[in-house]
Amino acid sequence: MRAILIDLIPPRMRPEQSRERLRELEELVKTYGGIVVVKSYQRRSAPHPRTFIGTGKAAELAEEGKALGATLLLVNDRLKPGQIFHLSDALQPAKIEVWDRIDLILKIFAKHAATTEARLEIELASVRHMGPRIFGMGMELSRQAGGIGTIGIGETNTEIMKRHLREKERKILERLEQYQKVREGHRKNRRRNALSTVSLVGYTNAGKTSLLNALTGRREYVADKLFATLDTRVGELYVPTTGKSILISDTIGFIRQLPPELLHAFRSTLSEVMASDLLLHVVDISDPLAASKIRTVRQILDELGVGGKPCLYVFNKCDSWKKPKDFDGWLVRLAIEPGVASFVSASTGEGLDLLTERIGVELSRGKPDVKPDESADLELKDIDVQGSL
Repeated sequence: MRAILIDLIPPRMRPEQSRERLRELEELVKTYGGIVVVKSYQRRSAPHPRTFIGTGKAAELAEEGKALGATLLLVNDRLKPGQIFHLSDALQPAKIEVWDRIDLILKIFAKHAATTEARLEIELASVRHMGPRIFGMGMELSRQAGGIGTIGIGETNTEIMKRHLREKERKILERLEQYQKVREGHRKNRRRNALSTVSLVGYTNAGKTSLLNALTGRREYVADKLFATLDTRVGELYVPTTGKSILISDTIGFIRQLPPELLHAFRSTLSEVMASDLLLHVVDISDPLAASKIRTVRQILDELGVGGKPCLYVFNKCDSWKKPKDFDGWLVRLAIEPGVASFVSASTGEGLDLLTERIGVELSRGKPDVKPDESADLELKDIDVQGSL
């Protein structure tokens, strides 16, 4: 896949912001396995209603892409059904396909999904993403094919496809419901055993899985790329200050403009986040865009309804970070109180003991010391760490 990247940016956006937006999109392309041959910007106060980028820009990119052997135009935003229809039509002579940012993220998820549950969730998100497009494109086709007093063939095909998608969605939801019941059964066992749970959340590629491995001794797959982890991974951590073990779960990373369809489809997997006693918001402290990514994660947590859950901010990769002189001011700019921030390095182990201690303190606040139900049968070694917890 040889891709052209195009981003629509506001007239007053700073150059460094523009470059960073496309840099992330380029990383997504590399994660999928493609090659970027052209990166282009267009300054507009609003998208073109028919082609998003305008007919002139579309013709320019078609000519440039054809000369470079490009097979894909990737728009760094969500396209409306009519826009993707007209833009695809404009690029058809150059044999260049059109995807938007949502298409790419869904395809990456589909490529990396390792469990049946994750594949079902991605399939559900894809069905919900395609539904409005099928309808919108069908309206375009019906206007072209239909005559006075007739029903266009595009409209007829649209109705057939809509019924097919509705039935497919229903069947997927039925299968996902079974996974959700299994998860709820495990959660009931944990509650009977007074077993606390902690969830790692954060922007994709912040180092969540590395931190899980460092804290629990697991050896889960780690890669310096976006969305390396899609399924729930669980490990056990012994907290010396409480004398008890807890469960730590790692799941899907978040990203700017995370498709609502994907967020809703992954509610089964993300239910571990919603049911946890404490969140660890993992941040790559070496990332120059850490502040904006923190805001993105907060927004998604609010959408999930867990924005008010107890949370510790864990700044990872601090071994390569120089503490600023105005440290308190730095935290203020991130809207983080000093008491909820920990600084660690998952690669060197720096700060992990202190983080474990703080986790114990947070979990002990306002939580009664319940004696475990000895009749409950929960063995940590029997937990399916690939998503059945």
